[in-house]
This record gives sequence, structure tokens and C-alpha cells, in this order.
Amino acid sequence: MREGWCVWLTGLPGSGKSTVAKVLIDKLMNNGIKAQIVSSDELRKVVTPVPKYTEEEREVVYGAIVYVARILTKNGVNVIIDATGNRRRYREKAREEIKNFMEVYLYCPLETCIKRESRRIETFQAPKDIYKKALEGKSTVPGIGVPYEEPLNPELRIDTEKLNPDACAEKILDLIVRRQIL
Repeated sequence: MREGWCVWLTGLPGSGKSTVAKVLIDKLMNNGIKAQIVSSDELRKVVTPVPKYTEEEREVVYGAIVYVARILTKNGVNVIIDATGNRRRYREKAREEIKNFMEVYLYCPLETCIKRESRRIETFQAPKDIYKKALEGKSTVPGIGVPYEEPLNPELRIDTEKLNPDACAEKILDLIVRRQIL
């Protein structure tokens, strides 16, 4: 059986991960390619129904994401991880454990992410007002109170402030094709 591939969309909250993931899924389906989105926001609701967003909790959630993605890809399912993954070690664990792994960094300045997140109508299961709460000292979020460790060598870096979601998804699709793992 052919193993699936895995693309981890990483970036600050509000950088466009969920939106790009949904556009990418549509593009893949239009090309006859099936894939499954593994969302940290959705998985967190199962693993930690009342999230506190502690470092320990993040370890558990990202460990579960890598586990699920590994199991799916080993069984021939293509996976798109939609998760901030604020620590490099989370993403490196996926790289070590998943054969056909690609890291895509959706770069966006923090100020733009804050503006986007404050205007969100569709959250794709993400919590609302995370930056507002972090700026008020009521919580932490990668970029404010919790570090976001940018990828050192992602397979692809996309500036989502300059490119729309469709163009971002097209670049990721090109990466998958170039890697010849379809």
C-alpha cells in the first residue's frame, strides 16, 4: 500500500491556516486527490474539552496530532495538518515520524494576524478573540506571551499578507506535485 503524504500548515493564529487548508482540499478534490484535514482546534476539543493552553497541554495536543497524522499516512491517507505548532520540536517530531512530510510556513506579520482574528466571522472551530484576551493578560497565544518558533527549513514559505488563499493553495499543490508523491 502506498503511504500518504502530510503537509503541516504552520504559522501564527490568524495567518490563514484554516482558510488555506480548506481551499487546498477543494483543489485536491478537483484533481481527484483525497486528503483529510487534521485540525488542532478540533482535536483539542476532544483531547482537552476545557482547554487551558498550558505548555503541558500543548505537548499532549501536538503529540496527538502527530500520532493521528502518522497513523493516517501509514494507511494511505493524505493529511493536511492545520495547526500553529508554536514549538519547532512539535513539527520536527512529525518530520521524524511521517515518511512523506512537508512543512509549509504561512508567514504573516503579527499585527495583520491580530487584525484578521478580530474581524473573523468564520472561525473554523478556532476560539474567538484570542489576541484580545492575550493583550489584556487573560490568556496566552503564540506571538503574545508564548513564543512562536519560526521554521528553520520549511519546504515552502508563503507570505499570506501578499498572496490570497487560492494562490497559497496553488503553491502548496505545486510543492506536492514536485515532490512526486501523488
